[in-house]
Amino acid sequence: MNNPIAVQREVLQHLVTSAQYTEFGRKYNFSKIFSIREYKNAVPIHEYDDLKPYIQRIMNGEQNILWNTPINWFAKSSGTTSDKSKFIPVSEESLQDCHYKGAKDVLTMYYNFNPESDLLTGKGLVIGGSHTISQVNEDVHYGDLSAVLLQNSPFWGHWIRTPELSIALLDEWEDKIERLARNTIAENVTSISGVPTWTLVLIRRILEITGKRSLSEVWPSLELYIHGGVAFTPYWEQFRILIGKDINYLYMYHASEAGFAAQGNPNNDGMILFLDHGIFMEFMPVEEYGKSQPETIGLADVELGRQYALVVNTNGGLWRYLLGDTIQFVSRYPFRIRVSGRLKHFINAFGEEVIVDNTDKAIAIACGKTGAVVNDYTAAPVYLSSEGGSGAHEWMIEFEQEPGDLKAFVEELDKALQSINSDYEAKRHKNIALGLPIVHPLNKGVFTAWLKSKGKLGGQHKVPRLSNDRKYIEEIKALLPTLG
Repeated sequence: MNNPIAVQREVLQHLVTSAQYTEFGRKYNFSKIFSIREYKNAVPIHEYDDLKPYIQRIMNGEQNILWNTPINWFAKSSGTTSDKSKFIPVSEESLQDCHYKGAKDVLTMYYNFNPESDLLTGKGLVIGGSHTISQVNEDVHYGDLSAVLLQNSPFWGHWIRTPELSIALLDEWEDKIERLARNTIAENVTSISGVPTWTLVLIRRILEITGKRSLSEVWPSLELYIHGGVAFTPYWEQFRILIGKDINYLYMYHASEAGFAAQGNPNNDGMILFLDHGIFMEFMPVEEYGKSQPETIGLADVELGRQYALVVNTNGGLWRYLLGDTIQFVSRYPFRIRVSGRLKHFINAFGEEVIVDNTDKAIAIACGKTGAVVNDYTAAPVYLSSEGGSGAHEWMIEFEQEPGDLKAFVEELDKALQSINSDYEAKRHKNIALGLPIVHPLNKGVFTAWLKSKGKLGGQHKVPRLSNDRKYIEEIKALLPTLG
């Protein structure tokens, strides 16, 4: 926080020095790079597909390709446009100096804000994602990041965490939620960490089992909820009602690639960047995206409120890697950010990370199976309510030729999305977080009328295929009665 520019310069120098004799380092002459400018001139921006050939070779058992220490673990994340899943290399350095250090820094910052806290007198309930550990070969394993972190966590971590590892690593979510609930009720839980969707499912089940009206009756010492992955705003009121008392909420910006930032103070707008965790960060103004040689800037030149795409260089071997998230700075010195979205249209209300490429392919498959023809569509989330039930995706589709059986079309659309996107598939499992899509066929001309009403009729203006809020869908719904 005191020397952010110097710290980041040192981080990059350490990364380049460490990897200079790897295959990637030799290709880009890391041994002759002595400044940030030289590094940026030598190494191009990469997306996942650019690094995928290197990653595949590491998964096949080769080493010293992207990073100079052995890579035996990969964090499985949602896919790119060409893959159902992507696999992020996790080194020992990224485990210790990034992921675990980030968790310790969050606790440290929390105690600095709240020195009278009783947080560590109880246990932290950790609700991870799908935890199956898969083995590629004798030396290489992969799983969701939460599984990789739990499997490799230091011995002291198990003392302050619940549930026991055998439950935390369960993959079948219906059984897992049940066992999570029954095995943690008797614990003195002082904090909860997890994606809001699954946390709400667990809280409701705990209240059903105990017959209590609020979670504070089950865990009177609960004082902190650490969340991340999706925007928390839609869930705020549900948590307030279900917990039944005021607690602290902290946002942590933690991805499969690394932990990048966290709130140090629940009252501060934005998250403090983790600048000394082995990650060198660059910031690409969003208007640079798509250019053959996009420009990036460093911390010294960022502007408050401007949209940047985050480009990272990691101690797991990702080099000038375009993460896909967009951020805005809310303060400088110290540097605090907030996550503003993704570079492309998406829905990520429940951690499903559905992108337009996913839905375009799913629509094509569903049309092929049912004989339908689609002119245009838009989709948005239906959020979970405090009364219970799962969320869903609500679609408005303008058909050129409607399917003979709309129900069959919806089922094929859902199946196709699950086959394309592993995170959507996980959230749809037994309707726990996401129900079947809700599809409204529209009369022809509705989207044209909507664009016209917004003054955006013309070839350069398109219907947004996906939105992570309900603004567009509600506007279209409000317009329907006027169209007859």
